Amino acid sequence: MSIAALFGAYKAAGEDKKDAPFRAEPAASYAHQSNSGVTVGADPFSTAEKAKTAFGKLDPNKHGLLPILVVIQNDSGKAIRADNLKLEYIGPDRSRVAVTPASEVKYIGGPRRPNVMSGPTGVPKVLKRKNPLDAWEIEGRAFSAKMIPPGESASGFFYFEARHLRGSRLYLTGLEEAETRKELFYYEIPFE
Repeated sequence: MSIAALFGAYKAAGEDKKDAPFRAEPAASYAHQSNSGVTVGADPFSTAEKAKTAFGKLDPNKHGLLPILVVIQNDSGKAIRADNLKLEYIGPDRSRVAVTPASEVKYIGGPRRPNVMSGPTGVPKVLKRKNPLDAWEIEGRAFSAKMIPPGESASGFFYFEARHLRGSRLYLTGLEEAETRKELFYYEIPFE
């Protein structure tokens, strides 16, 4: 066996052990609803195991943040605009929680008082803490599609300051046909 083949086999074996990059499944594999040839699937990442697949060491749920993966599959034959999406997380008691934009997630905890430790010379030393919600995965995995061509799909996360509860649902509006600007029917996806 050549060195190149041996290295290739070693590399392939190492890739099996590493976590595969996060990829969303087709919309119909999640809790979903279809209207006018457009399927919207959603999945709350409410457990540490699920969150690890998309966010690595960061578990947004520990910080009061519920990430919900949304996948939109366009089989309508027309381009769909997704730049005016409006989502709400509706709890079993009908309470509504609006989306927190991905760019604002890092500010959820608010300002914190820095740790101050006096050094041996008596001069205070400020210890800096890293904000765990200021990770690239939060904005990098957020839903960002503005348009979905026919036969294509788009996926990404939306973030809610809520805990996931059984019997809750996701309410989505704002999908439009690109050519006519006609709004599609709303989507209400229950989570069981």
